[in-house]
Amino acid sequence: MKKLIKIKKKIISLSDKSNLKIILKNLKKFNIKIISSGGTYKEIKKLGFKCEEISNYTGFKEMLDGRVKTLHPKIHAGLLSIRNNKKHIKELKNNNFEEIDLVIVNFYPFEKSINETKNFKKIIENIDIGGPTMVRAAAKNFNSVTVISSPNQYEDLINELKLNKGSTSINFRYKSALHSFNEIAYYDSVISNFLNHSSNLSFPEKKTFHGKLSEKLRYGENPHQIASFYKGSEFNSLKQLHGKKLSYNNYNDIFSSLEVLSTFQKNLGTVIVKHANPCGVSSEKKSIISFSHAFNCDPISAFGGIVCCNYKIDFNLAKKINQNFFEIIIAKGFEKRALKILKNKKNLRIIDSSNYKYKAIFNPVFHRDSFLLQNIDSFKIIEKDLKFVSKIKPNKYQIQNLIFALNVCRYVKSNAIVLVKNKSTIGIGSGQPNRLDSCNIAINKAKQFVPNELYNSVAASDAFFPFTDGIEKLVQSGVKAIIQPSGSIRDKEIIKFANDTNTILVFSKTRHFKH
Repeated sequence: MKKLIKIKKKIISLSDKSNLKIILKNLKKFNIKIISSGGTYKEIKKLGFKCEEISNYTGFKEMLDGRVKTLHPKIHAGLLSIRNNKKHIKELKNNNFEEIDLVIVNFYPFEKSINETKNFKKIIENIDIGGPTMVRAAAKNFNSVTVISSPNQYEDLINELKLNKGSTSINFRYKSALHSFNEIAYYDSVISNFLNHSSNLSFPEKKTFHGKLSEKLRYGENPHQIASFYKGSEFNSLKQLHGKKLSYNNYNDIFSSLEVLSTFQKNLGTVIVKHANPCGVSSEKKSIISFSHAFNCDPISAFGGIVCCNYKIDFNLAKKINQNFFEIIIAKGFEKRALKILKNKKNLRIIDSSNYKYKAIFNPVFHRDSFLLQNIDSFKIIEKDLKFVSKIKPNKYQIQNLIFALNVCRYVKSNAIVLVKNKSTIGIGSGQPNRLDSCNIAINKAKQFVPNELYNSVAASDAFFPFTDGIEKLVQSGVKAIIQPSGSIRDKEIIKFANDTNTILVFSKTRHFKH
């Protein structure tokens, strides 16, 4: 059974007035009376349609600079009354109230305001009260009332009214109510998170997350999994210029690459990522050298990976990139000729990050309906915080390379070992249950691809060495300086080994696990 409800009276209150004329033209066909207020009322009259102002309908003038307009019993009784409830019908009649069958409302643009101004008072004034209250009331009473809370629903509403000759079915009303509750939840979450952030309240008693469905993906991490991408405001600044749609794994790699690159904002940084792990990172004065050094670290792993740069890609670099197979290229702009040559590869995703600013605060890890929440590992590694524990002290250039190595290491899956020469990775060992295996992997990668770079290189470890065996492996391979957090009961043995082998040892005093 459809449980059709004839639409006789409706309220329209819109911040976003796009496509208003279309919806009004179709409502007119079914002789639906319209109630509205403020700017929406004026716009409806301007477009040449009949409309009753809310203050006239309620007999109560809006007050407090428009803060109170629709918060009136005549409105909410009309929305919340159960149509087959005799008591409700009687109470409406006794108060000279009427049933309201349709609500079309969208909210004050709070999210837009926080992106456009830092004026706290203006932002607060864009917290909608009447709109969400009407939508919530109408959605609760979906058995009797239709609620539309987004212009994206207009076409569906028009089709529904045409199909049912001015009425709506219970299925349509339920679906619209569900959409509206999601809309309210998103809106409130944006407000909540903004105010928490403004108050430096990192871990409130109750925490919400929000995102807008950007696209339904072909599949998830594997073909048998379903997935979608929900976009936050930060990701809106990335612009895809070319190539097929992004996959779940593509997005995951993009997140990882942008996170790594955030460490090298002031230098020409290149990050190559594969399966969410960096497989080559470099910071150089010339972009083509930066890319080459990042690629040479592990060209096999780089195959089918993504390249992320914090500089503009020119023609010569584009030619070099095109000699290899990559899934995605991300850069802060592209020269016209560079873009043209990259577009020769039909499926290559090209993304412009010119307007992107990394500003993530929290890193949630979900498990079913629960989650862990921590602030991101944004600890700034600077020289004055380091502890030089070996007899031989590092020079300025070695310190720079050690800090570079540790900055890369923090983004590699634990246990992590990163080898560096001239602010470029030459070997990366990641994700092993023990640190010795990670050392062996990093060394073997360097021996395979850049063997001449191992001598006088530096190494970083995301956590302390529990034994001397790992450091011994590194020193034997040609590593001259090592940075690690410290904290092992065998730290003294580690220091002694460093001194016995004339190795520079630096304690960062900070651990950087990434599980």
